Amino acid sequence: MEYIDKNPLSKLGNFKDANAVKHDMDFYTADEFLKFIAAAREQAEQSESVTNSIYEWNFYAFFSIAFYTGMRKGEINALKWTDISDNTIHVTRSIAQKLKGDDRETPPKNKSSVRDIQIPLPLKDVLTEHYNRLKMLDGFSDDWRICGGVKCLRDSTIEKRNQKYASAAGLKKIRIHDFRHSHASYLAHYGINIQEIARRLGHSKVEMTWNTYSHLYPKEEDRAVSVLNMIGKTKKRYKLRVKNVYTEKQTA
Repeated sequence: MEYIDKNPLSKLGNFKDANAVKHDMDFYTADEFLKFIAAAREQAEQSESVTNSIYEWNFYAFFSIAFYTGMRKGEINALKWTDISDNTIHVTRSIAQKLKGDDRETPPKNKSSVRDIQIPLPLKDVLTEHYNRLKMLDGFSDDWRICGGVKCLRDSTIEKRNQKYASAAGLKKIRIHDFRHSHASYLAHYGINIQEIARRLGHSKVEMTWNTYSHLYPKEEDRAVSVLNMIGKTKKRYKLRVKNVYTEKQTA
């Protein structure tokens, strides 16, 4: 409740509740996400045509950022246009929403969470389009939140849009945090180095990333054996070459 500056119990660290219910990791495949985000775009277009307001496009941008960067919800809410330069998102802050009072802006979760994330082309197109819409509004500034404007989107409203878009796309609903899993799962499926995934997610330890996503990596048994088999082929060629040299010497 912020009556004191620091929590004296923070030095004790965190304790895990052995009886706590664990949430299974869920995620959208690339095809599922494309259906989801298409539904979000359609909703934004309909809203703009009916209300003459572009506010709904903020949610389209939010979910695009979530999937293509793997950023945490609070990090996306805190993003400003000034945090983008040279085709890179600079993650330096997060926002915690409170039931009473103003939102609280803080540094990200840990030191590793302060990071730079290169923007892929599909997201670059979304952000460019979104920026061009917003800059037409009175009072627009690059200091605005990318998703929301003067004030970031409300968590409760984001969750409602999540349900709405999933239903419209005929998809299962996943948690907001699962868009982060979707990002990592997609990269893991294509064998992207686990250290790079950990860096993009802002994990403090690569072990955390590996323990969560290692099962998604392509099975490497066959490829590993084929690489080792190459040694046997090289050995046979080496023996043949030595035999030929010996025969040539004997003939000479």
